[in-house]
Amino acid sequence: MRIRPLFDRIVIEQVDNEEKTKSGIVLLAKDQEKPQLARVVAVGPGGLIEGNNVEMKIKVGDKVLYGKYAGSDFKLDGKEVTIIRQSDVLAVVED
Repeated sequence: MRIRPLFDRIVIEQVDNEEKTKSGIVLLAKDQEKPQLARVVAVGPGGLIEGNNVEMKIKVGDKVLYGKYAGSDFKLDGKEVTIIRQSDVLAVVED
């Protein structure tokens, strides 16, 4: 299934989280924090939003850091994705 976000929305997919601490302790899934690093899966077109022209700076394939409580979580074809606004993105991570 394909998804096409509207306006300034971005669909992201979390990058796998480490299951061990740096010292080697294995964490249970319930003890792990929601990751804030994600890969962009789809990007809306931008446009006129609340009277302001919004240009999309994020593109599909970017790795981004986003706010901890930003967005709405959904399941899409068995994968968990989050839909956020472009303004919820804190930074683009460059490898």
